Amino acid sequence: MAKPTDYQLDDSVTPAMREALLLKLKTLPASPGVYFHKNAGGEVIYVGKAAVLKNRVRQYFHKTQKDPKTEALVREIADTDWIVVDTEMDALFLESEMIKRYMPKWNILLRDDKTVSYVRIDMKSEVPYLSFTRTPQDDKATYIGPFYGKSAVEKALRILRKVFPYYDKPYDGKKTLNTDLGLTPGIEVGRMTPEEYKKNLRKLRLYLEGGRHKLLKDLEKQMKDAAKAENFEEAAELRKQLFGLRELQKKIVFSDKEFLDISSDQALVDLQMALRLPEPPRRIEGYDISHQSGTNVVGSMVVFVNGASDRSEYRKFKLRHQKNDDAANLREVIERRLKHKEWDFPNLIVLDGGITQVNAVRDLLEAEHIAVIGRDKSGDHTRNAAVRIIVPDDDGYKLIPLPGNSHIAKLIARIDDEAHRFAITYHTLLKRKNMLK
Repeated sequence: MAKPTDYQLDDSVTPAMREALLLKLKTLPASPGVYFHKNAGGEVIYVGKAAVLKNRVRQYFHKTQKDPKTEALVREIADTDWIVVDTEMDALFLESEMIKRYMPKWNILLRDDKTVSYVRIDMKSEVPYLSFTRTPQDDKATYIGPFYGKSAVEKALRILRKVFPYYDKPYDGKKTLNTDLGLTPGIEVGRMTPEEYKKNLRKLRLYLEGGRHKLLKDLEKQMKDAAKAENFEEAAELRKQLFGLRELQKKIVFSDKEFLDISSDQALVDLQMALRLPEPPRRIEGYDISHQSGTNVVGSMVVFVNGASDRSEYRKFKLRHQKNDDAANLREVIERRLKHKEWDFPNLIVLDGGITQVNAVRDLLEAEHIAVIGRDKSGDHTRNAAVRIIVPDDDGYKLIPLPGNSHIAKLIARIDDEAHRFAITYHTLLKRKNMLK
């Protein structure tokens, strides 16, 4: 392993910091995971994934020839943290989430964006097919991602294809070798109808978006219902999928976020301290309202578990009372959400708005012992808006401005941006539907 003197350190990184880091690297596990390189100020400057953390992270500090940009990154590293996961696939999807949250400067400078890819499925097509793209289009297709590392996603999909067969090229009605191997739905030989194929694709999409546990529960319930109704052929097919997915858990995929090491996430620990919570917030929900002058009013609920988004838990609300009053609309959404006792309750709720919005729902959440904060953008709704949070206290409210490069600011911005995106998407969909009436 390199010595602290092997690289000319950045001015902010002291030899003592590097010496402590090199000692810390000796404790790296031989497990898959995601690592976070930090500068002397504690800012995450690079996020990466590894099949074996010990081998990958130590490579940065070996005295081997590196390109100039990587050497510049290494000179700036003052500390490294990591999160251990179960599989290399878990690391792939957690890395994607963490890059979206932290937006580390060296991921951009090292041009990691060249390897970003999305899974594309056009569900509106009569016979959809699955493909990869680097650039999502506004074509109403479903895009899942971004993922950082196309080969790893392709590997996962090759395994999933055995449970959920799909076409990887436009359908032409011709039988292929993949038809015989059972890797396509076999519409061309009458094995499945287009409607059944789309139903399976929706399951695959849910799995890719992180809804593995929900899908397993749904399949088990559907299998029992089919058997009870004596639809034995359908029950057998569902049983095949259920058992297939359970077997896949041993090989891949998509982290069960509940088992991530929450203590390794600095943003969650910082939130606990700043808000005086009894423990780091495991489940955080973000809310936003979208409408056009009080029409097509919708609310969004996004869910982050242990700091990572869990899209299978997202919910959308079409407001029963259509009006141009964000505070009242937000109260209706929260009232309806709290009635769903079957959904896990959050430890913290993040609202898009200031004192007015927080005050509108404060009593509801205090009654359920749920912490709440608002993100006050003060009219600035650009992506780079400052992160100022409204926190209820005994004297009313306090406004806390957060440094833009802080862990908390990046997490709050990520949650708020995702809630805004999800609300806008649903609002736009409703507006289009109403225009066609």
